[in-house]
Amino acid sequence: MNKEDSRRLAQLERQLWRDDPEFCARMAAGSPARKYLPLILVFAAMIVWTAALIVGVMGWWIPAAVAAASATAVVAVIAYRTRRA
Repeated sequence: MNKEDSRRLAQLERQLWRDDPEFCARMAAGSPARKYLPLILVFAAMIVWTAALIVGVMGWWIPAAVAAASATAVVAVIAYRTRRA
């Protein structure tokens, strides 16, 4: 949605709240709250996997395995949060 469409949609929503607040309250109560996935989790997983790769190339296998496991845990959190929403 472009900027003009977003502005128009917000204007229509404000007008609907003024015209029929009871309807809007009923609709807001029935819809689940949107939760956005923090983009920082995606960047954290990428950075940790990159670090695991670098550490693995250097020959430090145990720290590389720990870093890869923690990055996998971050991805599991991302998958859980997106699946639940």
